Amino acid sequence: MHNKVVFRAAAALNDAGLAVLRINFRGVGQSTGEHDEGRGERDDARAGLEYLAANYPGQEITLCGFSFGARVGLEVGIDDERVTRLISIGTPVDKYDFTFMDRCRKPILFVQGDRDEFGAVERLRELVAKINAPAQLKIIKGAGHFFDDQLDELKRVISEWVVREMGQ
Repeated sequence: MHNKVVFRAAAALNDAGLAVLRINFRGVGQSTGEHDEGRGERDDARAGLEYLAANYPGQEITLCGFSFGARVGLEVGIDDERVTRLISIGTPVDKYDFTFMDRCRKPILFVQGDRDEFGAVERLRELVAKINAPAQLKIIKGAGHFFDDQLDELKRVISEWVVREMGQ
């Protein structure tokens, strides 16, 4: 939740006019519980969606995740009717299975560094090509998994995409 990529993505979404909720998964930071290989973390993501739906009724929800959070968030978001669009940052296609994405029918933005240590761009391109929904892949040159010197570019890409998608 306090990671610089997550913080910058949240700022981009806020700049685009969205209310933003950042969460830690179980066992991260001061969160209780233990890492559960994605099972319990999906419940954590669903709890976040419940909170947003209850506190911001009638507003569209954009689910955005980074790295493992992208893996978990995508799986939850493609099946949740309250989620209208998805953003995946630093998609770890080299570490996790993403075959569930063949069910995706929602607009999705992938943002990846061309030097990402956990997600080869070519593997991500293959995944994006299989998605039967409006999918956009933005590659940030020189960026590794944590977008060290490209955080401003990451923020710009996310904010511009959300504004376009919302028709603002």
